[in-house]
Amino acid sequence: MRLGIISDTHGSLYFFEKAMEILEDCDRIIHAGDVLYHGPRNDIPGGYDPKGLSARMNDMKNIYIARGNCDSPVDEMVIKHPFQDPCLLLEFNDRKIFVTHGYTESKLAMIYRAKEAGADVLIYGHTHIKELSRDDEIMILNPGSTSIPKDGIRSCAIIDTDCAELWDIENAVMLQRIQF
Repeated sequence: MRLGIISDTHGSLYFFEKAMEILEDCDRIIHAGDVLYHGPRNDIPGGYDPKGLSARMNDMKNIYIARGNCDSPVDEMVIKHPFQDPCLLLEFNDRKIFVTHGYTESKLAMIYRAKEAGADVLIYGHTHIKELSRDDEIMILNPGSTSIPKDGIRSCAIIDTDCAELWDIENAVMLQRIQF
């Protein structure tokens, strides 16, 4: 089984679809928050289409969403999937996965909470900067942003049975891989 991870789509159906091209073979999709709204400081290259994005997500049966700082109760009125808050704990391929958007606490605090929950993987978003690393026995994954990357590359991630990968969604190129 394969797990696709995205974050910080901020209403861009275009870049969501680019990510789904990479993640098309994934059994489940995790969205680490900030789904529809983009805030007053950002423009969305490629178009802002929250209505189209919400309709697309509503057609999906395999998506799980962690609430981000830009997600509101109004978003839940148009997206039929529940927004999990403050975190989401999933089991996948015999691994526990702790998902949070990550805007209310430090990275160190998120790692501590994930370890406390017995997680093997911490997934977070919010920074719009991709990360794939290890902290002792826990894998740390931030898929970056599909629409407004702060590190210059729109990205998503895949967790497979034996590894995790970061992907450049515009060029369909794997950027990094770490084995479990």
